[in-house]
Parts: sequence; structure tokens; C-alpha cells
Amino acid sequence: MYNDLLHLIKDNNLSKRLLKSGFGLEKENLRVDSKGRLALTRHPKIFSEDNPYIKRDFSESQVEMVTPICNSIDDVYDFMENLHNIVSTSLKDEYLWPQSNPPIIPKDEEIPVAVLKNEKEIKYREGLVEKYGAKRQLVSGVHFNFSFNEELLKEIYKLTECKVSYKDFKNDIYFKVGRNLIKYKWFLIYLTGASPVFHKSYKGTCSKQSKRLGTDDYYFKGVNSLRNSECGYKNAEDFYVSYNNVEEYVDDIRRLISDNCIQGAREYYSPIRFKTKEDGDMLQNLLEHGVKYIEIRLLDLDPLCKIGVSKDTLNLIFLFILFTVFTDDQEYTVKLHDEYVENDNNAIENHEYHLINLNGEKVGLRQQGLKVLNEIENISNTLFPDNEELKKVINISRDRFNNYKDTIASQLINGIKKSNYIDYFMKLSKEYLEYSKKNVFKLKGYEDLELSTQILIIDSIKKGIEFKVLDRMDNFISLKKGNHIEYVKQATKTSKDSYITALIMENKLVTKKVLEENNIRVPKGDYYSNLEDALMDFYIYKNKQIVIKPKSTNFGIGITIFKGNFSEEEFKRACEIGFENDNEILIEEFIHGKEYRFLIIDDEVVGILHRVPANVLGDGKSTIRDLVNEKNKDPLRGKGYKTPLEKISLGEAEEMFLKEQEKNFEYIPKKDEIVYLRENSNISTGGDSIDFTDDIHDSYKKIAIDAAKSVNAKITGVDMMIEDIKKKAYEDGYGIIEINFNPAIHIHCYPYKGLNRKVGDKVLNLLFKETN
Repeated sequence: MYNDLLHLIKDNNLSKRLLKSGFGLEKENLRVDSKGRLALTRHPKIFSEDNPYIKRDFSESQVEMVTPICNSIDDVYDFMENLHNIVSTSLKDEYLWPQSNPPIIPKDEEIPVAVLKNEKEIKYREGLVEKYGAKRQLVSGVHFNFSFNEELLKEIYKLTECKVSYKDFKNDIYFKVGRNLIKYKWFLIYLTGASPVFHKSYKGTCSKQSKRLGTDDYYFKGVNSLRNSECGYKNAEDFYVSYNNVEEYVDDIRRLISDNCIQGAREYYSPIRFKTKEDGDMLQNLLEHGVKYIEIRLLDLDPLCKIGVSKDTLNLIFLFILFTVFTDDQEYTVKLHDEYVENDNNAIENHEYHLINLNGEKVGLRQQGLKVLNEIENISNTLFPDNEELKKVINISRDRFNNYKDTIASQLINGIKKSNYIDYFMKLSKEYLEYSKKNVFKLKGYEDLELSTQILIIDSIKKGIEFKVLDRMDNFISLKKGNHIEYVKQATKTSKDSYITALIMENKLVTKKVLEENNIRVPKGDYYSNLEDALMDFYIYKNKQIVIKPKSTNFGIGITIFKGNFSEEEFKRACEIGFENDNEILIEEFIHGKEYRFLIIDDEVVGILHRVPANVLGDGKSTIRDLVNEKNKDPLRGKGYKTPLEKISLGEAEEMFLKEQEKNFEYIPKKDEIVYLRENSNISTGGDSIDFTDDIHDSYKKIAIDAAKSVNAKITGVDMMIEDIKKKAYEDGYGIIEINFNPAIHIHCYPYKGLNRKVGDKVLNLLFKETN
């Protein structure tokens, strides 16, 4: 029957829908100090208690990271990497412990139980301490959440002309997965077990006889997953609960609760849970609404993977779930339950012990594992014949069955032998933190978005604000906290600024007139609607220092600056460049001083940058062209505002500016000679950003705020030329040259030099002011 189902899916071209199933991950990590001791500090305040992505589990010291439901393995892996990077880099002088078994831990009474607002949750955790001890609660792992594509299930339901209701049909499939998962759990434990060694401070939590591996390191002979063993975090007994159908399952768990074996349904520590509607009585909801998804709970943290779980393991679990669907099963009984428990224990001890088959015949664990793997391979080849990633994970699994030394557990034991338990895992923790620091500004899976949008999403995750990407090309997202929803485009286009405010700031001529009316100094000049009129006034601007720019522009596009003598031909070309970017241009006086970008959010200066024009530093040997190519290799430089800095271009504007200096792209600067390639200092044209937020006189900050208020802008970037930042503002000592309606925030978060001003957080505070 189930072989027929496999080919029904293949023959009806439904295989791709399997790959678009629902995938979710929950991962626990302990926080530790630099010595590998359990951190006794409170859960970081940056993560609120109602954060759906970053929570605390049993202990204040135990961070839980939860992804939303994603539609591919790649997406859920990337999201977990994002959460891991965010949490890692948000800790102060602490690290995420990469292993399921605890680090150096104190006595039970010193382990901080999670401090929560919900008193029932606190009492529940305190009850667990009484029953199991606090140390066992610290054993951490990964939960894999899975649901079949709903449209796929409906199509199969229709094709099979099933006689039961759709709800019962779904329940039957998920409970079949459950029965076969319990039967073949040993397969996954052998392949993914990654907690073979523990520290002496965990010793004594279990009566099983342990052996010393190093000075402070112990292990139970042959155990590759302490977490899944009798000494891990599991129920005191291997309780029998039926997996035949939802009614028997619910009845058996209710019996355990009424017999005071467990406090509630979630204290039944099965390797699989059937999940349904979240609110209310879980068991009653399961009966009424049926299974929504399953939660597989037996994965150890993989210390050999920087985020605690590998993409290969996720693909393995996915294939294993398909195997449980397309493999025959039988009614679940007490006798089978006992046999499966014995099989699991043999798998945990990972040597060539014997499994008890359903027919009572004993077979070798690894030999049987290879047979199961062959069946999985046949299923994969039938449904996904060209999927190289799935072929890769099958080959890895085959190597592990053929040679125990290839298992994760064996690799960890060998690594610990060369060092010791604490030093080995702390070295990994520190390496992984460095990786996170280097990648913290990147949001995996969202790299196509502008960096400012990525930063706003990262800060939303920290604050527990749910997000959705509505239009990737437009960088259009929605943000939700409770019932409050905000729509944001390009990180700073929000509901807090009116349409007319944006239009005023977009139009440089109108901006200039509004500022003048509010007694704020702006450069003198005029505007032109055609090239002929502009060229007629060449005599007015000849021999003066001027700026030519489009009337409506952003990111410094189309701007030319002349600080020295220029020819009529050069003047004409600069005007043409301006008109190429708009129907009208401005020609204005050049205001002396250095240019600074003031970022204003909600009438507050949250960051000030001096933007140094695109430049190169000579080495006495290389041409400007070669120096630019070398500088552009910096990983912080990219294209399209997706990195903190932009690559430097060698285009017409740079050529013209170098010509004014009597240089060209083949000029070889002297050693330590700085050559500027542009006059305008926009980051978008390759400039460098230097933070000056704490160095500029407050009078200039007031002027910037007044400028923002004059156009009723809540989020804006004010560009100001200043002669002397230490002196109080005076009439000819400054001038505002632009107000930007869509200021980039990433330049203030990741300046070339200076502090991260965390302005994404300030944007969110403005958007959700009434809910904070």
C-alpha cells in the first residue's frame, strides 16, 4: 500500500511539494563564562520574555532559539544561523556552550531556574527540579518540527479516494510516522548521537557506572548520546503510550497524569510529540483539531557544527520521515514497546550489539542500519533523483555505519582526548563566536535585501517583533507586535512620515526654500529646467566653487563638484549628468568645511558620520586602478547597499575629478599619498564612514533637529557642511546641503571607524512607541 503511495506521488509530479513541507527548529544552548562555567547571570534584557524567537527554557542560563515555520531545509537552517549569530553577539563576556551535556555546573540549589511572569510556569519548573534534579534539566538539544505541505496532503487524499474524514486521514499519516519513528529511533541515535562525554560536575546524577576519560572528564562505556540514555533527561520510566491513533494516545497520557506519573502532557518526554492548536488544553485540542505538525525531540547539539546542527542532519531527518511514511508498520503494543526500548539502548551504546527485530531475530545494529539506509536511498532516488544534497547525506550516513570512527560521537571523543572536556568545547565556542561576529551584519536567506532592511529585521528579532517580507525587490516588510502592525519600505520609509514630508525632502529646491523660511542656512544658487538656460549662466559660475546636482536625488547620484578652475566643456558635461538623473538641476555655491550626516529619529540625533570621499592610499608602486581593485576586495564592500561599505567605481565622475588634479586612473601615487576620487562623500559612491556622534558641538545637533522639524520629518538624514565642529555654530560656519527622506541606517551601525549606534533599535522604538 505504501509503496503504491510512493509511486502515486512520483507519477503525479508531487515530489517537489514534499521539499516544500513545513520545517521548524528549536535549539537550546547554555550560557557559560570564559572558563566554561555555567553563567549564573539573568537572561539578557535585550530579549523580552514574550520574544517568539529567543526564549529561556528551564534555567535563566538556558537560551532557547525558535525559528518560524519555513518551507525548505535551507530556509530553516539559515534562520537558525541568524538566531545563533544574534544571540552569540548579544552576550556580554559570555559564550554559547556548543554541547548537549552541561559545562562546569554548581550544586542543584545554585542553578538559576527561569524567572518568568507566569507563576504556573515557575511552579512547573520547580516540580521538575524536585523530581529529576536541576542538573538533568540543563541537558540541551535540538527539536525538529515538521508538517507535510497541506496542498500535497489534500491532493493525496483526493487521489486515494480515502473513505475517512480528511482530519482522520492526516492523523493516520502522522501517527504512522510516530510508530515507525519509535521503531527505528535507534537508526537516528546512532547517526546523530553527539554527547558521549560529560564533566565531573555532572557525575552523580545517574547510578550507572561511569569511567574516567581525562582529569575531569567521564563517560559511560559505549554511550554515544548521554542525552538519550537513562542518565540524560528522560522520564523515570519508559512509560507505555499507544501510537495507534490519537484517541488511544490521549487516553494513555491522561492516565499517566491522573496516576501522578507526570505533571502534564509536556512532561511526557517522548522522542516525538504530536502538535496541534497551541491555546488551551493540548490533549483536548489534539482530539478536536487533529495533528498540525510533529516535533522530533531526540537530536543532540552537534558541537562540530557552528550553530549546533548541520544541514546534512536536517536532510537526514527529512529523508527518515519519508521512510517512516513509505514503510509498512504494525499495531503498537506493550511487547513491541519493550523491544524498541532495548533496541534504543543498544543504539545508544553504539557498538555491534544486537537489535531485537519484530520477529524476535537478532541482527547487527550497523548491518541493519545499512539495510534501512538502502531503503531510504531508494525512496530518495525515486522522488528526487537529481538532488545532490540528499545523495551526500546518504553517503555520510553509510560511512558512519561502515566505520564507527566516522560518527560524531567518535570524533568528539578523539578531540577531547587530545585536550580536555572544558578546553575542547570552549575552543569551539570561541571560534564560533568569532564567526558570528564576522557575519552579524548579514541576515542569511535575506542577503538580497538592502543592508539597512536586514539590520531592521535583525533588531526586530531581538525585540520579539514578528516580520514578513512582502516585496523583496522593494525591500517592503511588515512588522507585528501583538495587534500592532507597521509597514516599512527600505528601513526608514514608514507611517511616521507623511507623504508630503517625503515629497518635500525628495525635492531639493523645495527643501531649500522651506529651510530658508525657517532661518536655516543653505547654499546660494539657482535651479534650471533645461540645459540651454544652465549653459547661458556659465559666466555667473565661472571661476567659482560650485555644486551641480539633480533637483530630486538621493545617495549622491548625479552630483558633480568643482572646487578649482573648470572649462565650459566640463561645466556642460556636469550639467548633462545632472539632467540624466532628473528633469531639473540645481547649481549652488560650494560651502567650505567637512560634510557630516546627522541621522534624526523622532526629534533626536542618533548618529553623526563624517563621510570621507572615495579614496586610495598610495604604496609607490601601484596605479590608482590597481589600488581601487585591491581596496574593493574588502568583504565589507559590496554593491547595492547590501554591505556596510560600497565598492569604489572608476567611472566618468571619478575620471573628471582626477582630471582636475591632473591625474588619471594610471597615475601611481607616492607611498602614503592619499588620492581622492570624488568630491562628494556618499557611502553609496565608495566613501568611508567615520563616526563623530560624540565629537560635534551640540549647537549643530540642534540645527539638524530644527531642519527635520521644519519639514515635519520623524526619520531623516541631514547633510551639513561644518568649518569647525568644536566651535558653537555661527553664520558662515555651516550650511545644510541636503535633507534625505530615506537615509541609510547601516552606515551608522557599521561605520568604517567608530561605534555601532544601533539605530535600527531607535527606528523600532519610534514605530512601536505606544506598545513599548
